[in-house]
Order: sequence, then C-alpha cells, then structure tokens
Amino acid sequence: MKISKPMASAINKQITAEFSSAYLYLAMSAWFESENWKGSAHWMTKQANEEMSHAMKFFHYIVARGGTVELSGLPKPKGVWKSPLGAFSDAYTHEVEVTKMIDGLVVQAKKEGDTATESFLTWYIDEQVEEEENASEIVAKLEKIGDSKNGLFMLDHQLGKRE
Repeated sequence: MKISKPMASAINKQITAEFSSAYLYLAMSAWFESENWKGSAHWMTKQANEEMSHAMKFFHYIVARGGTVELSGLPKPKGVWKSPLGAFSDAYTHEVEVTKMIDGLVVQAKKEGDTATESFLTWYIDEQVEEEENASEIVAKLEKIGDSKNGLFMLDHQLGKRE
C-alpha cells in the first residue's frame, strides 16, 4: 500500500530534522576542534554521520512506499558554546526533541492505521533511547568533572575512541 500524503509529508519533515541534527553535530564538532578538544570533535563528527544515515533511512522508506521525497532548507545551527558541558547539554536537549518528533510520527501512523510505518518507526524509537542515554551519560560525567582539566582531558580522550 502506498504511503499517504500526510504521512509522507510528516516523514519529509523528519528527514529535514535528521539532516538538521547532522548539521548541529557538525557545528559542535567544528567548535570542539577550535577549542582543541579533538576527542569530542571526533565524537560529534561520528554523531553527525549517524544522523545523516537516519535521514537516508527515512528517505529510502518514503521511496519504497511510493511517496515523494521533498527536501527543504536547513536552519543555521548554533556555532559557539561556553563549555563542553554546554555543548553536550544542548545535544541531550536536542535528542529529547527528536524523540518527541518520532513519537509524533508513531501517533500519526497509528491514527492512519499505517502498520508498515508504525513497524518501521520501532527502530527509531529504540535508537532514540540509545541517543538520549549516550548524551545524558556524557552530560552526567561532565557535571561530575566540573572544572577539572585532568577529568576533561580524560573524557575527551575516551570520546575520541568512538567507532
């Protein structure tokens, strides 16, 4: 069964949101690079790549269901943070917002009786649990570290090992 126009439209908005997420994480990576936090920059670049893959998964889903992909412009992301904690706090807050958007897609799919889309979105629901957990864990570590330069260097080194 072909995807409905309202569902395709909602998923197109999610594609934009996923690419916007990638853009935000690239901006964070650039800021971390400028502050010489190479491990955190690496982590954010990996996150940006992951978000782009999320967008493409939605892209291919719309195509597979006979819908039309409609790309739109991306907003300019914030580019400067006061601290690593500020950047990762923004990342966590952003992931919470993305979770709400995914939840909204699930509600719409249920309302339309679109079980294929509902099933497809299960992966994203699980992914968002992981995304929020990862970001909140880093925020918690940064809060514990506080102003400790040694702690920041150790965490930055750990974040640089993300595969």
